Amino acid sequence: MASFDTHSSSSENAAESDVDASTEQTRRSVLLGALATTACLGCSTQARAGEDPPGSDERPQKGDLLVFSEGDREGKLITAVDLPVGGPPVHAWPKDPTTSVVRSASRLNEILIIKLDPADLDEKTRARAVDGIIAYSAICSHAGCPVTAWVKSDVGDKEVFKCMCHNSEFDPRAGAQVVFGPAPRRLAALPLVLADGSLSVAGNFMGKVGGTQPG
Repeated sequence: MASFDTHSSSSENAAESDVDASTEQTRRSVLLGALATTACLGCSTQARAGEDPPGSDERPQKGDLLVFSEGDREGKLITAVDLPVGGPPVHAWPKDPTTSVVRSASRLNEILIIKLDPADLDEKTRARAVDGIIAYSAICSHAGCPVTAWVKSDVGDKEVFKCMCHNSEFDPRAGAQVVFGPAPRRLAALPLVLADGSLSVAGNFMGKVGGTQPG
C-alpha cells in the first residue's frame, strides 16, 4: 500500500510538471506571437510613412506654385525677384497650393525657369513670357538626362541650356529649340502666370516631356 501511495504521488507530480511546462510553452508562444505582430505593425507603419504623398507624381497642374528644387532654399517659393535678367536659370518643382504637396516624386516634373530681356525673345516665346520669365522642362528630349548647364553655345555667342550627357543645347529665347547636339526636339514649355510676385502654372506642358531613348 505504501508502495502504491509513493508511486501515485510521483505520477501526480510528473503530471503537474507536464502541465506547467505546457502552460509555460503556451505563454511563450502567445508572447512571441504578440511581439512579432507588434514588430510587423511597426514595419507596416514605417513603410506607409515612407510613401510619397498622393499627387506628388502628377504632372504640373494649373494653379500650382513653383518652389526651388535644390540649394539652400529648396522648397521655398520662387518669386520674380529671385530671377536675375539673363540667367542663370532656376530649377523648380510644382507645388499644390491646396495640399502643399510638392510634385517631386517624378523627375519629369522638374522645371527650368529663366528671366530674359523680352526684346531677345522670338515672337511666340515673348507672347507666353511673363515679364520675360519663361519655363521649360528640365529633362532633355534626347535620352532623358537632366539639363543642368547654362553655358555659351558651341555654335554661337549666346548662352544656352545644355545637357551634359550628350551635349545637346537648347535656346530658351526661341522656344528652347535645339541648336546643337543629338536631341530630336525642343524642350517642353510650361506656361506661367505671375500673381502677387509669385510664379504659378497657367496650364499643361506644351510638348512632350522626357527623352526618346534610354540614356
